[in-house]
Amino acid sequence: MTADPTARPTPPRHPAHAGVESERVDADYLERRRLRTGTAGWLLLAGLGVSAVISGDYAGWNFGLAEGGFGGLLVAVVLMAVMYTAMVFGLAELGSALPTAGGGYTFARRALGPWGGYATGVAVLIEYAIAPAAIATFIGAYVESLGLFGITDGWWVYLAAYALFIGIHLMGVGEALKVMFAVTVVAVAGLIVFLVGAVPQFDAGNLLDIAPTDAAGASSFLPFGLIGIWAAFPFAIWFFLAVESVPLAAEEARDPARSMPRGIVAAMGVLVVLAVLMLVFTPGAGGASTIADSGNPPVDALAASAAPDALTRVVNYAGLFGLVASFFSIIYAYSRQVFALSRAGYLPRALSVTNSRRAPVLALLVPGAIGFALSLTGQGAVLLNMAVFGATVSYVLMMVSHIVLRRREPDLPRPYRTPGGTATTGVALVLAAAAVLATFLVDVTAALWTLAAYVVFLAWFALYSRHHLVASAPEEEFELLADAEDDVR
Repeated sequence: MTADPTARPTPPRHPAHAGVESERVDADYLERRRLRTGTAGWLLLAGLGVSAVISGDYAGWNFGLAEGGFGGLLVAVVLMAVMYTAMVFGLAELGSALPTAGGGYTFARRALGPWGGYATGVAVLIEYAIAPAAIATFIGAYVESLGLFGITDGWWVYLAAYALFIGIHLMGVGEALKVMFAVTVVAVAGLIVFLVGAVPQFDAGNLLDIAPTDAAGASSFLPFGLIGIWAAFPFAIWFFLAVESVPLAAEEARDPARSMPRGIVAAMGVLVVLAVLMLVFTPGAGGASTIADSGNPPVDALAASAAPDALTRVVNYAGLFGLVASFFSIIYAYSRQVFALSRAGYLPRALSVTNSRRAPVLALLVPGAIGFALSLTGQGAVLLNMAVFGATVSYVLMMVSHIVLRRREPDLPRPYRTPGGTATTGVALVLAAAAVLATFLVDVTAALWTLAAYVVFLAWFALYSRHHLVASAPEEEFELLADAEDDVR
C-alpha cells in the first residue's frame, strides 16, 4: 500500500472525530480489497437472513425454559420479536441508503463518527465470531446423537466444520450463497417435517410441567416469576439472532436499494412464524422440563412423545442441516464485517485483502481460528450468552444511528423508509438496552469476559488505529461527501 504524499488529515466534522486521522491510498489498495458485485438478488438475501438464524430453531432457544419456564420464554419471544421487527425496518432503510459491506458499522460511522462506527462494528464482530463457536457445539451434539460411523462429539468435529465451510467461502460468494440457500431449504423442510410429527403429540399440559419456584410472581405459567421473563431474553433472541447480517451483503447484491429491504423484511417474516411454531409445539410434544437443557430439542421432544423412529431420524438429519446453514452464513457475516473494518483501517489492513475469487482470505481465517478455540470449551449456553451481549450492544448503537440520521440528515436519499420512523426504532432501542442487561442477569461471568474483550478492541482504536484510517474506503467516502454537502450549505 502506498499513501498519497499530498494527503491531509480529514477535518473533523463534529466532536466524535477529535483525534482521528486518515489518509488517502492509491488505486491498487482498493483493487486488492474488492468484492464481487451483483451476485445476490432479494431471494438470496432473504435466504441469507433465514440461513443465519435457522439453527436457533433447532437448538439454543430451549435453554430459556430453564430461566423463565414456558410462560417466561413466551413473553420474552414476543418482546424480542417486536424488537427485531422494528430493528429490521430501521436496517432496511439504512441498508438502502448506505449500501456497503460494513452494515451496522457503516450506519453508525455516518451517524456517530469514527468512534461510534468502530464501537458498533466491533460489537457486531464479537457476535459473529462467537456465535459459530456456540453453533459448533450444537453440531457436535447432533452428530453424536446420529451415531454416524461411531462419531462422538469432540474437538475434531468442530475443526472439520470450520475447515470445510471456510474452504467453501474461499471459493467465492456466488458459490457460497447458493450452497447456503440449498442447505437452508433442507433445514426449513426439516422443521416442517418435525411439526407434522409434533402436532399430533401436542399436550397443553406439557407446556407447564416445570414446578413453580418461590420467586416473586411465580405460577405454573411463570415458574421462575416475573424476573424469569427478563432472564429468558438472551435465549428468545436466539430465534432471530443474525438476521441483521443481511446488510453486510450490500456490496455483493444486485440493486441493493431495492433488494436489501425486500430480502431482510421477508427473512424476518419467515423467522417469526417459525419461532412461534417451534416454541409452542416442541415443549408441547416433549414437555418443557424435558427439553429445557437439551442439545437437540426437536429430536428429544419426538423421542419423549414416542414418535416413530424414522421420523425422529429424519428430523435429526435436518437439524444438522439447520445448524450447518447458520454456521455457514455467520462465517460469511463475520468475514464481511472484518473486511469492512480492515479496509477502512480500523483493524489491521492485511485482513481485507481478497483472493482471485474476491473472497477476503484472512478475514475468513482469523476469526475462524478464534471461534474454533472458543468452541473447545463445549459450553454452548455460555457462548450463546456472550454472542448475545455483542449483538445487543450493536443493536443499541444501530438504532441510535437511525434516529440520529433521521433528525440530522432528513434529506439523505432513502429508497426505503421505516414505517413509523424513529418511533419504531425507538421501541427497538429500549428493548435492546434491556436485553444487554439481561445477559448479565443470566451469566455475569460470561458477560464480563465479553465486555473485557470489547474494551480491548476499543483500546486498540484509541491507541493505534484511529491515527491510521483510510479516507478512500467507501464508509469514509460517505463522510467526506457529507462534509462537502455541509460546506455547500
